[in-house]
Amino acid sequence: MKLLFAPFSIIASRIAGLTGRKLADRIWSLIDDRRPPQPDEPVPSWGKFAAALVIQGAIFRLVSGLADQAARRWFARLTGRWPGEKPEPEQAKGGGSAE
Repeated sequence: MKLLFAPFSIIASRIAGLTGRKLADRIWSLIDDRRPPQPDEPVPSWGKFAAALVIQGAIFRLVSGLADQAARRWFARLTGRWPGEKPEPEQAKGGGSAE
């Protein structure tokens, strides 16, 4: 099943990367007129550099998680099988051990 799901995952990852980059750039443009500082260039301030990294990281994680979930749902609709392991019923409810 992993081999069949691989193309779905690759396409979703590529779309997520492009979407995330554009979204991060758009959000950064609300903060500063220049492009976000990069690690390989002189940094104008640690604060701007840290803010850029936080924004880029949060957006990347959000968009890639949404894209992965969408690819898995799409694959399941087409094949009738969920790619990967399904969570146990206890985990699916959000429950856990009450220690």
